[in-house]
Amino acid sequence: MKLYGIRNCDTVKKARKWLEENGIDYEFHDFKKDGLSDDQLRQWEQAVGWETLVNRRGTTWRKLPEEVRDSMDADTAHQVMLENPSIIKRPVVERADNAISVGFNADTWAKWTH
Repeated sequence: MKLYGIRNCDTVKKARKWLEENGIDYEFHDFKKDGLSDDQLRQWEQAVGWETLVNRRGTTWRKLPEEVRDSMDADTAHQVMLENPSIIKRPVVERADNAISVGFNADTWAKWTH
């Protein structure tokens, strides 16, 4: 499994701790430090939709100009996420079964890791 996020994000920290406590091997990719490719983002958008990926509760969203937030569509969201990976809801996980999940919920993760 590959876990994408930002190292200092509290939710990513919780997710990584949970994986380690449950003995689950994973690879971590910090998309703020290591980048995010256009192709990678398109795969996620196809799998879960851009609406799921955009974190509308974070400070990066609030810092966007109001006209950008109000007119957000798939193309705008894609560009904003590439330019500001901090706006992506975290963590994004690519599982061994090729499924993509977004966010962390210990109960849900326990079902698909055991």
